[in-house]
Amino acid sequence: MAKLTKKIKYTTTITLVTGLHIGGNSENVEIGGIDNPVIKIATKNNQPYIPGSSLKGKMRCLLEQVAGATEVGGSAEVNKLFGAMEKKNVSTACHSKIIVRDAFLTPEAEELLHDSDGLDMPYTENKFENVIDRVTGTTVKGGIRQTERVPAGAVFNAEFIINVWDEDVDGKALEDMFKKGIKLLENDYIGGSGSRGYGQIKFGEFNKVELSEDNNWGA
Repeated sequence: MAKLTKKIKYTTTITLVTGLHIGGNSENVEIGGIDNPVIKIATKNNQPYIPGSSLKGKMRCLLEQVAGATEVGGSAEVNKLFGAMEKKNVSTACHSKIIVRDAFLTPEAEELLHDSDGLDMPYTENKFENVIDRVTGTTVKGGIRQTERVPAGAVFNAEFIINVWDEDVDGKALEDMFKKGIKLLENDYIGGSGSRGYGQIKFGEFNKVELSEDNNWGA
């Protein structure tokens, strides 16, 4: 049976280079309210955050694109880090070896955004967009909508953990895959409307800590 030998923990920051929109619940939008709200966490005064699933999913997608995979789970190398579901008549299942935490605003960013006079709402901005009729060059009826975004410059704390098993030897191959995914993310986007400039991010300096039985798993 495989044995967990160590955990490699990376902590860093994520700075928004451009405004970010990761969609939230729009079921309770009031008349005149935002059409496309961002995802928020109620227990933190409705602050916006970056779900770990958004980071992990986009990182995996980009790595699979580079590997030439035609479907999720289509790259054996990527699967070694991100895991794979069992496919019909094919034994491909393997567990994920990476944990991506939800990323929350740093205390400094939280204070700055909450008290900013330049924002339309606490923590976020309201961006108007419209749909243009290509023949007439005018706005399509009903084509104006409001999109909520976390503004450029906002900073989030991020944490990634790579679980290394004895089959992974020292875990270097897993780390290399992770670092490649980080570079791809910085040169792409997260969230919606990336082709229109949304969602460009920049990672800060990465701090690495190795946890194992030797240091009581960081306890």
